[in-house]
Amino acid sequence: EGRVAIVTGAARGVGRQHALQLANAGAKIVVNDLGAGVDGKGADESPAQQVVDEIKAAGGEAIVNGDDVSNFDGAKNLVDTAIHTFGKLDILVNNAGILRDRMLVNMTEEEWDAVIQVHLKGTFAPSRHAASYWRAMSKQNNDGKPVMGRIINTSSTSGIYGNIGQTNYGAAKAGIAAFTIIAARELARIGVTVNAISPSA
Repeated sequence: EGRVAIVTGAARGVGRQHALQLANAGAKIVVNDLGAGVDGKGADESPAQQVVDEIKAAGGEAIVNGDDVSNFDGAKNLVDTAIHTFGKLDILVNNAGILRDRMLVNMTEEEWDAVIQVHLKGTFAPSRHAASYWRAMSKQNNDGKPVMGRIINTSSTSGIYGNIGQTNYGAAKAGIAAFTIIAARELARIGVTVNAISPSA
């Protein structure tokens, strides 16, 4: 209750449920989504707006953000938007993702790059800016209290166990798992936890 959360890829599916459940628990939500299709093509903010409308109808607080999380500056604007709108940031849920499934022998460079960009860089960039914000807060805390920041990343069984036709997606999701372990070790000293979940379709 009273915490501020960013959820990326929050217009549909798992991300939508993250946003709704966090809002139901009393958090203020930045619903981030480009509104692209499963393949990452196109853009439409109306699905994200529907999530915001649903949260508001239930008495919660939420805003839409359409920044591209795989763009370093866009990710910074996302974090800044949460802080400027709600006064702080407590939780970052990195959930945005796309699929470009293809057997390795047929996969194009663009199909590889697009999936790695959205999943892996789209986890790094928002986390980097959120971590910088929390580190600055930690330095300002003269009372010695930890900042209590939370990062939750989305890995996958495709990355942990492997799934045929998903060398790009699986590599990105395995990368997210490794990123999570290392970031958790780095940020623990300032009171920030970093965890990952691995939902299965």
